[in-house]
Amino acid sequence: MRDAVLSAAANQGEAEKMVQQLAWRDYWQRLHADLGNRIWDDLEDYKTGFQPSDYARDLPDDIARAETGVASMDHCLRQLIQTGWLHNHARLYLAAYVCHFRRVRWQAGAQFFLTHLLDGDPASNNLSWQWVASTFSHKPYYFNLDNMRRFCGPDVDVTDRNNRVFADTYEALHRRLFPRLDPPQPRQKKSERANTSAHRNGAQQTQTVQS
Repeated sequence: MRDAVLSAAANQGEAEKMVQQLAWRDYWQRLHADLGNRIWDDLEDYKTGFQPSDYARDLPDDIARAETGVASMDHCLRQLIQTGWLHNHARLYLAAYVCHFRRVRWQAGAQFFLTHLLDGDPASNNLSWQWVASTFSHKPYYFNLDNMRRFCGPDVDVTDRNNRVFADTYEALHRRLFPRLDPPQPRQKKSERANTSAHRNGAQQTQTVQS
């Protein structure tokens, strides 16, 4: 499958992304075969500072109706309900919104997705929701408005005014969403990470020369 996709694609970069998605899908399917219906159970504890009992069991009506008042989320919800499809980033955003910004159990959101997604399958769907929720990963996934502006198209309203719940730094969001956890390490920009890596490599080379 990988070789067929790569050989048929005009854009190798896009083809590699597709191969990665196929690999994830295969991984989820293999886990499903091993776990069975346990994919509906929390595979690990939450790493959010909260217990399962701290989360609502049912999906709020305003989410189900795409009437949250958060423009970007309502756009994604309407697209899901009306077309049965969402881009991968939009799926992650909605899952994080449900789990962390609204503190609803991931199972409620996963069932909502399976009700509407034309390409939904329990393996990819549930285990991805668990990854976002942190019951199948080492930390919760969340995002801010700057991240949405990088990946959303021009048809999505990502203005501060209509998406205030996301209009903050990652550090501030972490304090608000996960108040029982220790503060996270400040995120480095790509340029800062590159400089740090270059400095580390230079130091290693100097040490090698000196030794």
